[in-house]
Amino acid sequence: MTTFVLVPGLWMGGWAWDAVVAELTARGHRAIPVTLPGLGERAGEDAAAIGLAEHTDAVTEVLDAQEPGAVLVAHSYGIFPSLAAVDRQPGRVERLVFVDTGFPEPGESVVTQMPHLLEAADGHVLRVPSEIDAVHGVPEAELERYQRLATPHPVRTITDPIALTGAWLKLPTTGVFCLANGLSLEVARALHATGDPRFAKLAEPGVTFFELATGHYPMLSAPTELADVLVRAAAGEGQSLQGQ
Repeated sequence: MTTFVLVPGLWMGGWAWDAVVAELTARGHRAIPVTLPGLGERAGEDAAAIGLAEHTDAVTEVLDAQEPGAVLVAHSYGIFPSLAAVDRQPGRVERLVFVDTGFPEPGESVVTQMPHLLEAADGHVLRVPSEIDAVHGVPEAELERYQRLATPHPVRTITDPIALTGAWLKLPTTGVFCLANGLSLEVARALHATGDPRFAKLAEPGVTFFELATGHYPMLSAPTELADVLVRAAAGEGQSLQGQ
């Protein structure tokens, strides 16, 4: 049995992982979906008081409540508080899984990479997007559920810089690329081939990758396939950049 801690991306609470949780539980694993401060059922909290540090603390608290050896799964924005949390205490996590996202450098924020997000800023929050593009393959019922349950996202969480010591770099990691969103093993190989030190980890031992033929929201569009990949990632499976 593996314990999976599941951290969602922007605008989503732990509800986003419901179908994945059901799949993992049916296979005999523990699955703990995280709702970050100010989101989902916590949307009534003061967004002005919530930054990346508060989200990082929330992930840390969930990890601290588990036995060491959990697999931490982070989707999209969720990699920022997740990475900051495991950098504090990497010994609590067996593997870190990146779901359709990359890893930031120390001092970067979400808007360093995606400044356009601030166009959705409304006071202390980011407005929920009006739709999810069809390319992401989210079924109609899940689109309706997303629009009903998604909540404005505290804006400081995307403008605050991430603090990292580099301790997380020693962790085994798995990347899950969602092909319809443009990420792939081919892209990872190209980044590593540049020789930029930031991408050296991509080819290290213990680093594996999977590709899913879906869009940026695989927990909504392909939960069974994502659960299968997570179980295999926990077992150390997946491709390396050398194709092994």
